[in-house]
Amino acid sequence: QVQLVESGGGLVQAGDSLRLSCAASGRTFSRQAMGWFRQAPGKERDFVAFISWNGGSTNYADSVKGRFTISRDNAKNTVYLQMNSLKPEDTGVYYCTAERFPSYRNYPQFGANDYWGQGTQVTVSS
Repeated sequence: QVQLVESGGGLVQAGDSLRLSCAASGRTFSRQAMGWFRQAPGKERDFVAFISWNGGSTNYADSVKGRFTISRDNAKNTVYLQMNSLKPEDTGVYYCTAERFPSYRNYPQFGANDYWGQGTQVTVSS
């Protein structure tokens, strides 16, 4: 059974940093693009960051550019999201996603048919 398990969320103050991890199990994702989304209370799930299968391409939402960094360790089947200079508007549940089949694309395009984790809560107080 394929699972994506996020960890590293928590309650922090504005300006602090957090590092989220997403550990995949059940299959290898070394050839699949992966990404992070987030959902604030009462809002839709929004794209945050994307990384290509080999880490050669990354893409970020404008709201997090320069503050967040996505990376991956294919040997560990894990993707990370380093979040610096956190703001209250970064609050939400953060979800990890991995494409179901390798596409080798260099841009984010995830959908309901891809794999998704259960999410980890990030709360940033002002």
